[in-house]
Amino acid sequence: MTEIEIKIRVDDLAPLRARLLTMGASVMKERHFEENTLYDFRDRKLTERREALRVRRVGRKSFLTFKGAPQKSRRYKIRTEFETEARNGRHLVRILQSLDLIQVVHYEKYRTILRKGTLKICLDETKAGLFVEFEGDREKIARMAKALEMPSKDWIQKDYITLLKDAGVAV
Repeated sequence: MTEIEIKIRVDDLAPLRARLLTMGASVMKERHFEENTLYDFRDRKLTERREALRVRRVGRKSFLTFKGAPQKSRRYKIRTEFETEARNGRHLVRILQSLDLIQVVHYEKYRTILRKGTLKICLDETKAGLFVEFEGDREKIARMAKALEMPSKDWIQKDYITLLKDAGVAV
C-alpha cells in the first residue's frame, strides 16, 4: 500500500477538532496513548535505506509496520507501507530480537483519529508539539487543508522522529 500524508503544526487541537466535526468528519478512535519503537539491524541497514520497521502499541494491541523509503515529492510524504496487527506484542518483540534487530528509537504520543470519507485525520500530541496529520488521496488532502485555511507552505513532510530530534527531544 502507498501512504500519502502531510503534517501541519497547530497551536490548539480542540477548535480544530470541533471544526472538523462540523465539516462532517467523524471520530474513529478517541484520544489514546501510543508507544512507537523502531527496530533496525546492528549495521543500521534500514536507516541507511531510509526504511523503517516499527512496533506500535496501543493499549493491549500491537502493530508491526514496515515503511519503505520516501518517494520524491515536493508537497507530500509518500512511501510504501505494510502493517499488520500482532496478537502477542511481547512475542513480536522477541521475534525481532531473535532476528538480531535492535531498538533504535522510542517515542510516545497521544492521538485522536477522525475520518472524512476516505481521508484519515489524526490529531497528535507529541513532545515536539501539536500536529494534524492528513493521510489519503493528494487531492483530498489539499482540499481539506485549503478548507481549513492551512496553506501548503505550512505542510510538513518530516516524520515524528525528525520533528522530535529537531525540537531537541531525546528519542
